[in-house]
Amino acid sequence: MELSVTELRELVAALGQSDLVELTLKSTDFELTLRKSAAMLAGTAAATAVVKPDDTMVVSATEPLPTSTPAAPVTPPPGKGSNLVSVNSPMVGTFYRSPAPEEPPFVGVGDRISTGQTVCIIEAMKLMNELEAEVSGEIVEILVENSQPVEFGQTLMLVRPA
Repeated sequence: MELSVTELRELVAALGQSDLVELTLKSTDFELTLRKSAAMLAGTAAATAVVKPDDTMVVSATEPLPTSTPAAPVTPPPGKGSNLVSVNSPMVGTFYRSPAPEEPPFVGVGDRISTGQTVCIIEAMKLMNELEAEVSGEIVEILVENSQPVEFGQTLMLVRPA
């Protein structure tokens, strides 16, 4: 039995919207257990994935995984200026500034960006999700170090719109 990323997302979404606390799928190739965490049961946003040594994957999430990963502009952190736009993480994962360790970063402070341009990658559950700019402008600040874990909604960069 093969399970695509889309099917996995649908399973996570179905679990999040149901009264079920745990769902296990077993085949000759793998075992997948989806389990609501205590945070999820309490209504707090949380998403984690663990692959055990026996290749069992445990996924807990409070909401469906996003099907796309656009960077959403929101109000910047206090004291940073009201004319700046935040680039926020659309998911829990690991922040990467470049497509590979030996490659140059997608963007740096002072760089001009345009709408739709890739600004970073968030790795979640071994999937690389490119974040695209939703505004054109100049990168004013990068608030996250390369390879650092990030939370859902965490501000990654500040952009001065063009």
